[in-house]
Amino acid sequence: MQAVPIHYSIRPSNPAAHLLEVRCTLRTAAVDGQRFALPAWIPGSYLIRDFARHILAIRAEAAGEPVRLEKLDKHTWQAAAIAQGQALSVICEVYAWDLSVRGAHVDQTHAFFNGSNVFLRALGQEQLPCLVDIQRPQGSHFAGWRVATALSPALGETGAAEHHGFGLYRAASYEELIDHPVEMGNFSLTGFSACGVPHEIAISGRHDCDMQRLSADLQRVCEWQIAFFGEPAPMPYYLFLVSAVGDAYGGLEHRASTALLCARDDLPCSGMRGMPERYRGFLGLCSHEYFHTWNVKRIKPTAFATYNLDAENYTTLLWAFEGFTSYYDDLTLLRCGLIKLKDWLALIARTIDRVQRDPGRLRQTLAESSFDAWTKYYRPDENTPNAVVSYYAKGALVALALDLTLRSETVGRVSLDDVMRALWLRHDKCVGVGDDDIRLLAEDLSGLDLRQFFADAVHGTADLELGRLLQPFGIRLKSSTSSRTPSLGAKTSKEGNEVRLATVYRDSPAQAAGLAAGDLLLAIGGLRVTPDTLERLLSRHKPGDTVRMHVFRRDELMEVSVRLEAPLRDHHQLQAAEKTNALRQDWLHA
Repeated sequence: MQAVPIHYSIRPSNPAAHLLEVRCTLRTAAVDGQRFALPAWIPGSYLIRDFARHILAIRAEAAGEPVRLEKLDKHTWQAAAIAQGQALSVICEVYAWDLSVRGAHVDQTHAFFNGSNVFLRALGQEQLPCLVDIQRPQGSHFAGWRVATALSPALGETGAAEHHGFGLYRAASYEELIDHPVEMGNFSLTGFSACGVPHEIAISGRHDCDMQRLSADLQRVCEWQIAFFGEPAPMPYYLFLVSAVGDAYGGLEHRASTALLCARDDLPCSGMRGMPERYRGFLGLCSHEYFHTWNVKRIKPTAFATYNLDAENYTTLLWAFEGFTSYYDDLTLLRCGLIKLKDWLALIARTIDRVQRDPGRLRQTLAESSFDAWTKYYRPDENTPNAVVSYYAKGALVALALDLTLRSETVGRVSLDDVMRALWLRHDKCVGVGDDDIRLLAEDLSGLDLRQFFADAVHGTADLELGRLLQPFGIRLKSSTSSRTPSLGAKTSKEGNEVRLATVYRDSPAQAAGLAAGDLLLAIGGLRVTPDTLERLLSRHKPGDTVRMHVFRRDELMEVSVRLEAPLRDHHQLQAAEKTNALRQDWLHA
């Protein structure tokens, strides 16, 4: 007997007020009282966000009559029992004004939503197929709107949507339903084929993007990654959903699409030559989210095999799923010929800078950073640089170090590429990737004992020996100071013509002197501090000098003496020998 699908409908009911009307209808509601819940977080963004707080009104009905709906906790409701065979509908009014890749946003220009923000989950019936009717806002102003989503049209159903049309779409389960974000509006659209798979790019917001250039460049990225893991691609269609605004950056992966937020200046314009840094960054973001199609959407940590959408899902492996993806995103651009070797080496050096500048790398391991993402990485504060290491940035460097180790120790026979492809080949036969599985798989492929490598790199806080590892590949790592100015040991921020301490680094001169984040710097040696004078005032001294400083902490004036220290060697460069060798050739041009 074929399962009766759950029916949803969604419509921007008042775009000017940023409101969505969302309906969920069950024909097989639990007779003793059906429970409904809205996810507390969205997979791929590891923070409890409590999307139910945006529900302004909620009600239930059956056979045209109201049904009592009791709220059980912050995101769960239970409907009163109804007669067997009756359909039960729950109708929500949702406020949608979160312009981010993980939210929902509606106004007169467009509507965007993630299913986790708007679609109630019928508890106990999550595996049922779903039909969703995506409806146009009422009014002639919206007559030209289209729909962009990787959801499949509900072919064979009355009212089935056409491609980019309003109407019925289908998902095999609730988890699939919320894994396809939706954009509706007057977006720009272009497309290409990658290894036989149709891909489209939909851009919302004002922009002057050279759609042909963007399409050609993304085609190279996508074809390289599909070939890397092996055809056929795991999806029949793929969609890049891009929101272009004044200044923003972000992406969130989904099984057959990605939601991207960028500055309109990040997009290529007509006549653009070369690869400007901003456009390179956007392509790197696209590459990162596309690589997730394999690495995290299908190759998953065991903890993500079945998502618990009500609470945190802890794993110690984000360093592999985000960090390895961060390694391959720009490496893809190099290998498919979009950037040059010197540009890629500069990007690696920048990642090293980012990791080395923060003392948190000496306190938190990558495994701990992954596990604590819910409470630390996604909730940064003034002490985060002292307490946290990025599983993105250091994870990418661990991927680099592991790749170099495998290649050099096996004389090019085995690489991280082989590990990734082996993970892909076994992904549908496993419940997920366990804590030690990557090490064990790398050892099995290479014949190496990698226990010490993983103990140091993933479960320890020692700095990676990248200089030594790069030498066999004809690449030299050099470090230097980015400034000759003596250091306070603090990060500052500008507030108009004033300077405030944003972070005071652990074991720094500023910390020893009693300075704290939030202090407003007033004077050094009796002379006023401004964003323009701070470095000049410090540069008149040398490391070891003691300077008198005045600061405001809240509304209290304080005077402290700070003994300056030498600037950190926080700037790194990677230089490749002109003549390549076989190891480097196989690595960077695979």
